[in-house]
Amino acid sequence: MAIRVLLVDDQPLLRTGFRMILEAEPDIAVVGEAGDGLQALDQVRALQPDVVLMDIRMPRMDGVEATRQITGPGRDGPAKVLVLTTFDLDEYVVEALRAGASGFLLKDAPADELVQAIRVVAAGEAMLAPSITRRLLDKYAGHLPSGDEPVPDTLHTLTEREVEVLKLVARGLSNAEIAADLFVSETTVKTHVGHVLTKLGLRDRVQAAVYAYESGLVRPGAQ
Repeated sequence: MAIRVLLVDDQPLLRTGFRMILEAEPDIAVVGEAGDGLQALDQVRALQPDVVLMDIRMPRMDGVEATRQITGPGRDGPAKVLVLTTFDLDEYVVEALRAGASGFLLKDAPADELVQAIRVVAAGEAMLAPSITRRLLDKYAGHLPSGDEPVPDTLHTLTEREVEVLKLVARGLSNAEIAADLFVSETTVKTHVGHVLTKLGLRDRVQAAVYAYESGLVRPGAQ
């Protein structure tokens, strides 16, 4: 079945460009468009897309709030949100990730990267390069809690090895890098990451990284 995509951007010309790129792919179908966050909410309810390609800066309702309402607590719909940004360190990206986005992509990314990002997010993975995860969380650590708050009870549900894996995820390491660091197989790492996400009630490794910072398990700037 084709991946159903909703395009959300306040610039019609950009939406047209994205549509042309995505509709050239046999496994992707653009099911609708929206010019702001409010329209996006209506379209998500009506069209039930698999992936929402979401601009951040829009009139009436921005992409952060729209993402929060699409993917927030209590939302059982299938839609994943891939955030679009003009700058690779847009100050709103961290907020969008915390709101439930599965990753972000630069608007000037090559066409093949856009297509691959749609497929990755539709498959339930996070589209965010490890180095970008680290840079974002370190640069915008001021948006996150200080870490002085009590450690969440949910953190105690993890095994010692799962805590190790979570710390490495938060540092922006890929599964292959984590496997090398812990001297285990990538399959084992994937299993541990899956357990971490399930136990903590998180959608993907991006939210796991944010959780690690918010809980105080990892400190901004720490190696």
